[in-house]
Amino acid sequence: MTRPLAVGVAGLGTVGAGVLGLLRQNAEIVGARAGRRIAVTAVSSRDRTRDRGISLDGLRWYDDPVALANDPGIDVVVETIGGSEGPARALMQAALAAGKPVVTANKALLAIHGAELAELAARSNAPLAFEAAVAGGIPAIKAIREGLAGNRITRVTGILNGTCNYILTQMRERGREFAEALSEAQKLGYAEADPTFDVDGIDAAHKLAILAALAFGRPVDFDAVHVEGIRAVSALDIRLAEELGYRIKLLGIASCSEAGVETRVHPCMVPVAHPIATVDGVFNAVVAEGDHVGRVVLVGRGAGAGPTASAVVSDLIDIARGRHTPVWGAESFSALPSVGMERHSGAYYLRLMVVDRPGVIADVTGALRDAGISLESMLQRGRAPGEAVPVVLTTHESREVAMREAIARIAALDAVLEPPALIRIETP
Repeated sequence: MTRPLAVGVAGLGTVGAGVLGLLRQNAEIVGARAGRRIAVTAVSSRDRTRDRGISLDGLRWYDDPVALANDPGIDVVVETIGGSEGPARALMQAALAAGKPVVTANKALLAIHGAELAELAARSNAPLAFEAAVAGGIPAIKAIREGLAGNRITRVTGILNGTCNYILTQMRERGREFAEALSEAQKLGYAEADPTFDVDGIDAAHKLAILAALAFGRPVDFDAVHVEGIRAVSALDIRLAEELGYRIKLLGIASCSEAGVETRVHPCMVPVAHPIATVDGVFNAVVAEGDHVGRVVLVGRGAGAGPTASAVVSDLIDIARGRHTPVWGAESFSALPSVGMERHSGAYYLRLMVVDRPGVIADVTGALRDAGISLESMLQRGRAPGEAVPVVLTTHESREVAMREAIARIAALDAVLEPPALIRIETP
């Protein structure tokens, strides 16, 4: 009989405990698909006393995750500690140096140190698998790296953070402002006490950097990602977007052209008819466009114990079967340069709060005209002479640099009462 695949799990939070639970609950079907039983035999975590809702009896316990990696009885290391430095990085370095396969859900570590870890994995001929690092239970990594391997991928777009998507959904459906929707997300456990990584777009940027490396065959480059979050999105903007036929989503967008690779995370106005516009709540979506396959849309739960554990176990089954793919999907990298946000061109939504008096609109449109920006539409809601009213402008395709120049001039007008709201219009 084939010996079971012995797994060591480092980190026993939501995901780590979820992996143990899934492997036990679905042991028979996992074993049939893996060709051998997969069993967790050792764990590592800081707190031995916490009740995790699952029995840890009979498992070897290591306080030091590096010691877990060096356990000769462990065939595969699963890292669910999290964080781009410290114990998680040391564990993965130790395991790969020892030639042991590693399965991780750690998008931050891969986005920042992915090149180093891939090189270490290649030297040791040890698989480094990370399906769980992007979009939770959606098989986005395998789809791009393997399922679409025969295509030249030109663009990958994603709703990559469930917390932001939940907040924006609540703002649209219930008319809530950002702070109120965030507070509710925290109460429900969808947002951390410190939500910075989520609402400021950093989490989505980590995931986008990984997707871009896979899609375009280039080294992972987190520093090249332009990042904006959703703090500045207002309930008013969401209502106005609906009137214009759009919904506001935080998107990660990676595109490849002759100029190079552009990677950006920011709020976008998406046409309501597009499939990604209907992805609400805590769900994630990944849209890939290939030259032969066309558009592929993947939707599912992007976080939580079950979906993330599902992705981890899919990697364990691959390892048990001996399926081994290069970390970034290719043996060599392209030399495509990064394209900065200053070179971006696209359509824009601009919302101003202005004093309702003669000449204001002429001043605003003059600033846009002088920057070479062409208007597509203008919307003013209500009249209140001498008081503040919202004015919404949408543009034809314009240069980012020109738009920023125009906004600086508009913001300096004495009739403009608050910083202009700028949201890019996208058709993913």
